[in-house]
Amino acid sequence: MRSADLIRFARDAATGNPLRASLLVLAMAIGVAAVVILTALGDGARRYVMNEFSSLGSNLVIVLPGRSQTGGFSPGNAITNTTRDLTIDDAQALQRASAVTRVAPLAVGTSEISAGGKLREVMVAGTTSQYVELRHMELAQGRFLAAGDWRRGASEAVIGAKVRDEIFGNNPALGQLVRIGDRRFRVVGIMATSGQGLSMNTDELVFVPVALAQAMFNSNTLFRILIEANGRDAIEAAKTQVAEIIKVRHEGEQDVTVITQDAVLATFDRLLGALTLGVAGIAAISLAVAGILVMNVMLVSVTQRTSEIGLLKALGATGSGIRMVFLTEATMLSLAGALVGYLLGQIGAAVIRQLYPTFPAYPPDWAVLAGLGTALVTGILFGVMPARRAAQLDPVQALSKR
Repeated sequence: MRSADLIRFARDAATGNPLRASLLVLAMAIGVAAVVILTALGDGARRYVMNEFSSLGSNLVIVLPGRSQTGGFSPGNAITNTTRDLTIDDAQALQRASAVTRVAPLAVGTSEISAGGKLREVMVAGTTSQYVELRHMELAQGRFLAAGDWRRGASEAVIGAKVRDEIFGNNPALGQLVRIGDRRFRVVGIMATSGQGLSMNTDELVFVPVALAQAMFNSNTLFRILIEANGRDAIEAAKTQVAEIIKVRHEGEQDVTVITQDAVLATFDRLLGALTLGVAGIAAISLAVAGILVMNVMLVSVTQRTSEIGLLKALGATGSGIRMVFLTEATMLSLAGALVGYLLGQIGAAVIRQLYPTFPAYPPDWAVLAGLGTALVTGILFGVMPARRAAQLDPVQALSKR
């Protein structure tokens, strides 16, 4: 049988029973769409986390109070047991490191901000003038905290965009006095809108000098010290120098955890990469189920078309020719299901991106190719048994069943 006749015959056989063909295509499409959508979610989560951590700043080294007892960084190590306070003096000492460009101490707590009879709870971040440059953040109006003595600090505050809208509305905020906790501050800047991310939502933050924040929260310890290395090549050197300076200041005790941005990114990349592979494997199970459905339906088809097979053999068709007819039919149905599933998956991923614009739900190319390839291979493999059964039918017995 010529290739053109083979394809035409298989096509007519596949479309001869629309309900059967539709069910096969739907089953395969659901499997492929599941692979595309779930890997888009998994890889999208990986990209989102990587982008969020990258937005924290470049060439970043972070000092956490307390010593992690493991060999590397994990999200669970972000909360540690503090054995010694991490102080403003420690942060200032780190500026001596030759591999360090900027240092920004950070003290965090919650308080209430009030002005003009309006009051709301806010997150207060105590830091210094270098924080906004280290984090590459932008201001909508005014300026950031003034440079000066870290142990004192002027009574000035920089507020987030949402705080500004809720407290001042349409009235000007710059230069106005606000009460934060039991202290009065003058608003000198308003942060540009950034939205919620993995880090603190700056739209709802209020920045004040670090010394005043510590006094407000009655605490001498810092939440973090953020450090910017001179360049990517200097990150490890900065980490080493920072750890050594803190160790000397803490009487030889290595009681802080120093992590790098690259270490954090690498850890999350591995975790979320494994998650993507896992959900892809789970979705691929549905393709195996679809393949079993292909086999069952094709076996039923062989039974229903016994007389047709006998007639073909009587007209001179070989066993290999009959086998190719059924394999071609299974391939065509699997290919149609794979393409429909790919389109459905892309539509589903697009809907997710539309609902959550900041979430990059794009299926990775390898997942799309693997889904399409698995659908085809599954359809062909599970079509082999029905095709072999059809090829082995005796023409005389087949025709006698008409």
